[in-house]
Amino acid sequence: MKKPQWITVFVALILLAILFKFGRTVPKKRPENTAQSEMSENAVSTDSILAQAKRKLTSEQVTRLNSIEHSVVRGDVKDQQLVVYHELSHFWADTGRVFEPYAWYQAQAARLENSEKSLTFAAHLFLQSLRGESDAAFQTWKAVQAKDLFERSLKINPNNDSSIVGLGACYIFGNINSTPMEGILRVRSVADRDSTNIFAQEVLGHGSMISGQYDRAIARFQAVYRLSKTDLNTKLEACLMLAEAFERKADKTLAIAWYQKSLDLLRNEEAREEVKKRIDELKK
Repeated sequence: MKKPQWITVFVALILLAILFKFGRTVPKKRPENTAQSEMSENAVSTDSILAQAKRKLTSEQVTRLNSIEHSVVRGDVKDQQLVVYHELSHFWADTGRVFEPYAWYQAQAARLENSEKSLTFAAHLFLQSLRGESDAAFQTWKAVQAKDLFERSLKINPNNDSSIVGLGACYIFGNINSTPMEGILRVRSVADRDSTNIFAQEVLGHGSMISGQYDRAIARFQAVYRLSKTDLNTKLEACLMLAEAFERKADKTLAIAWYQKSLDLLRNEEAREEVKKRIDELKK
């Protein structure tokens, strides 16, 4: 892996800590009221995601899954469907151990329930995973899901800054618009109104890294580092991103300094060794 790409991947792994229990997979037919229409012909589909995930199961697990999928037959279909979506989500989290169908059924339950809390929870699931996704087709699929969920949430509460930033992040990270500036402007509107919003500063920092504006990225991540007093994971991410930004600017001294700061926050020994190796390489 080219320097300093490994550190970007490592940061993504930190962001995906909530997902470590799941395996990785590629792509039931989605109801028409979901975000399917925004996906291009070449994008991965939910049908293929669920089909491939299902092929990883044992025959006994498939039988159990089929039983859950076909459990709505009469009565209050909406309430029963909500229960089934939660059961399917739990199945993929605990038994199937595949993230994409787990998040998909969480999203379907949220769409059906249509509460701000459930919609934003599901949206952030997709957004967290999106930020660590390297496959373009999966980026699009996850971004479309998160975008749809954030938009539904904002219809309920248009003043939720976290959802505004999240929606903007979908454009920045998700490869769903040829002009990511639309997303940046959404996020910037929150950051300009509240400079202490860590989420907005963080997303703008990543946006600046993507566009090669390293001085702006440094300013954003320095703000994140300063603001994230007790959030050690966010502080660690800021350290690593600052180290990468300075490394891309060919400022080895400051890159080393921020890598050194990250060592104070890293608890994973394998990750610590990788950072130490990077520091040694920069010192040569």
